[in-house]
Amino acid sequence: MITERDLIEAREAFCLLREKIAGVIVGQEEVVEIALWALLARGHVLLEGVPGLGKTLLVRSLARALGLSFSRIQFTPDLMPADIVGTNVFSGDGFRFLPGPVFAHVVLADEVNRATPKTQSALLEAMQEGQATIGTETHPLPNPFTVLATQNPIEMEGTYPLPEAQVDRFLFKAEVGFPDEGELVEIVRRNTEGVGIRLPEPILSADAVRRAQAVVAEYPVPRPLMEYAAALVLATHPKSPTAPEAVRRYVQYGASPRGGLALILGAKGRAFLAGRHHVGVEDIQAALRPALVHRVIPNFRADADGVGAGQLVDEAARAVRVP
Repeated sequence: MITERDLIEAREAFCLLREKIAGVIVGQEEVVEIALWALLARGHVLLEGVPGLGKTLLVRSLARALGLSFSRIQFTPDLMPADIVGTNVFSGDGFRFLPGPVFAHVVLADEVNRATPKTQSALLEAMQEGQATIGTETHPLPNPFTVLATQNPIEMEGTYPLPEAQVDRFLFKAEVGFPDEGELVEIVRRNTEGVGIRLPEPILSADAVRRAQAVVAEYPVPRPLMEYAAALVLATHPKSPTAPEAVRRYVQYGASPRGGLALILGAKGRAFLAGRHHVGVEDIQAALRPALVHRVIPNFRADADGVGAGQLVDEAARAVRVP
């Protein structure tokens, strides 16, 4: 049973965590917020943006402030699945399992779309079930466990589009935008004056993260909001009777049921970080794009007409009655 004290302590800890990350990362408040939603919901985040925007630094700062084990996997075309999950090696008394870098609390999958789909698929079981199977043995991953993957836009040279099943494993997708002039000046100042960037000191433990996750899991969500989230997902499907004309015309595949889960879990995390004891309509609407934009697959006509998945998600939302 979650008590009021548990709620207050968990919220204070995560507010402090957000402040510590902001002391390293300039701007990108929305991206940091989405990463915290995913951590609270026991999920994973796909960070997309051009090189040099601080995606890797964000993940390193989060892991360091959490005080959890951290590993970084640099995805390259020659990376193999065993380089991620590990392998059985022969020693003097027989075979033993040598864990790969996926066996950490926070895993940075850096430039995940520079590896082939064969290698990308090595994360599927880990992200969905919190375990890795090598040969005939299944090994549990640490708890908590979260993957934060960075991705360059898929039209850039030397990248491979992530398979739909892999993309769907990410609870949220965050678009890392380019800084404005003031933020750019601050980034340059921090990196060229004094000792440069310093990662935050650890302020949380694995137990503290697990307690916060348990608190957020207990947040109540009224049935009308559950129905609203379901209606939003269904409106992204071109064959749904509630789909707007733009969705019928431009969408090949709509969001999966995981999109509904992401909407509710993101709304819970947002309400928790905002200091509220309940989930509201505005929380689901704020989680809309991060939860659904990577799950809506536009068709060739959308590509030709310059219509993106974000626009289609917005059109679907406008077609659903707000409770």
